[in-house]
Amino acid sequence: MTKEKKNDHVRLALEFYEDENISDFDNIKFIHHVFPEIALEDVDISTSVAGFSMEQPFYINAMTGGSNETKAINEKLAYVAKETNLLMASGSLSVALKDPSVINSFRIIRQVNPSGIIFANLGAEKNLEDAKRAIDILEADGLQIHVNVAQELVMPEGDRDFSNWLKNIEIIVNNIHVPVIVKEVGFGMSKKAIEQLTSIGVKTIDISGTGGTNFARIENYRRVEDKYNFLESFGNSTVVSLLEAQDFVDSYEILASGGIRNSMDIVKALALGSKAVGLAAPILYMVENLGVEKSIEKIDNLKKQVKSIMTLLGKKSVDELKYTDIIIMNNVKEWCIARGIPFKDFSNRS
Repeated sequence: MTKEKKNDHVRLALEFYEDENISDFDNIKFIHHVFPEIALEDVDISTSVAGFSMEQPFYINAMTGGSNETKAINEKLAYVAKETNLLMASGSLSVALKDPSVINSFRIIRQVNPSGIIFANLGAEKNLEDAKRAIDILEADGLQIHVNVAQELVMPEGDRDFSNWLKNIEIIVNNIHVPVIVKEVGFGMSKKAIEQLTSIGVKTIDISGTGGTNFARIENYRRVEDKYNFLESFGNSTVVSLLEAQDFVDSYEILASGGIRNSMDIVKALALGSKAVGLAAPILYMVENLGVEKSIEKIDNLKKQVKSIMTLLGKKSVDELKYTDIIIMNNVKEWCIARGIPFKDFSNRS
């Protein structure tokens, strides 16, 4: 059943991928100031995440593992990560802790990319010993802890008790030997959630908002009856989650994922304070439909495009993007008004 679920997740993520094309990133516009006064060669797109230096401000986010089919996918993803020098997070290793026969569907990532930066992934319901085992399986450089209450509630076989999640995270953060990143799975975060995480010692947070892979939709599709259609539009978008995080972007590492469609979305996320941007479904779609070599080519082009956009904006580094002038429009502006976020300030940051 678990292996079938993992295969369902990948199949449905690919099936629904092209449907996810409406994004709050379209409600964010850069002001064009005409004269960048820099050259393309002046631009440095490097950044860092959880103490690890990265040549580019995006990475391969958590996706899959747990079956023969997903092992083949992880092998391809790992090869792409190796050839493009991208940090890569595995899918949730929870299944491997229950069923050792599927461990190799995750371990293949390290076998293909022995020197790469690799993060293990585990749910917030797991304990410290589980976290240590997950890290050991991948010889991981960091640990992603995912939080996914909405997905679990829609999932037919999902968890129903979330009372100990924050405590579990706190124990792991304070007792693990690698950096810990806490991430949503696509329902976004609020200022309150980020405050709760930082209060227990979390330093790196992936706000992962709506707009990309919709796990409520995927799990609802898997339900035979008693559908939860009303939760398919639940959550905070990646853009509004980044706006909710504004009080934290200078003191903590905020990462963005969820609905990143192209290089312009990447740069907009960085301009809203993200240190780096996670890509999942777009890269899964690439490797499954275009193959590994073409995916490598497209990722290399993505790096060039990010550099070109930063040149257009006159910003030499990822950090400088926080001083670009942005217009916030439509429903995102309405969100800011309702939440007391000073959206006008973004239009005169330069």
